[in-house]
Amino acid sequence: MRVSNDAQASGWIGRCDRFMMPVEDAANFIAATFIFLLMLLGVAQIVMRTFFNNPLSGYIDLVELSMAGMAFLGAAYTQRMGAHIRMELLLGRLWGRSYWLAEIVGSLLGMAIVAVLIWYSWDHFLRSYQIGDTTIDAEYPVWPSKLLVPIAFAFWFLRLGIQLAGSVRLFIYPSHAHEGVVSLKDAAETAREEAHEVLGDEADKEGR
Repeated sequence: MRVSNDAQASGWIGRCDRFMMPVEDAANFIAATFIFLLMLLGVAQIVMRTFFNNPLSGYIDLVELSMAGMAFLGAAYTQRMGAHIRMELLLGRLWGRSYWLAEIVGSLLGMAIVAVLIWYSWDHFLRSYQIGDTTIDAEYPVWPSKLLVPIAFAFWFLRLGIQLAGSVRLFIYPSHAHEGVVSLKDAAETAREEAHEVLGDEADKEGR
């Protein structure tokens, strides 16, 4: 699956889509950075414990605080790329307005769920900030980690809203260019594109 990025797209849905892309890319990069740093931290913990008998102080606390960023900051990016788990067995049998109607229903349900998550995760952040909540061992403040959750969900909510608007537009005008929506692709087409990308990368390397 992929998002259709029509070069001629100039409507407000396309503009919102292009505005959100760098935000989602940055959030996903931060999530990937958390994962990379956690790997380095794990190596350092093993080395310090094994060879110097001196484990890093607050290691478990840092792992705990990094989990929110790793788990949620990439959600909007994943939604945009269509890399999340979808009911393709059902959607693959639909076409035209019936397909976009299913996308509308899915986007509305997703937005409702994410809105509830934003509400309660923001409450958890406020409570943590007001009481000065800290981790058990090293007593690091917890609120920055909890603040990442409603921020990540807000990005996700906006992405779902863009996809909802794009699906409504295509439900009304099925022949229009795709803007801000995920295009369903079969396995054969996906395999062809991945093979083309691999062959293209190898050709570039040989050209150098």
